Amino acid sequence: MAETAAHESLDFAEQVTRVLRAMEESQKFVAEQKKLMAEAAKLERNRALAPWQVALAGMAAGAAFFGAGAAFVTLLGP
Repeated sequence: MAETAAHESLDFAEQVTRVLRAMEESQKFVAEQKKLMAEAAKLERNRALAPWQVALAGMAAGAAFFGAGAAFVTLLGP
């Protein structure tokens, strides 16, 4: 009878260990999923801002060309 009780407690400990391991794996999966969702949100934000970045870079380049042209005209000047 003592052997049966020891065997049952061993089975119970094994089940508890399995459940704890499964919970830990679930928590790791959830953490990885949250990380991937944050990365996806960041990529979505970058995708939404990309046209604005191109427009601002184009305007800055245009202003630089305008300034270079004005300086060139000033050098050749009157």
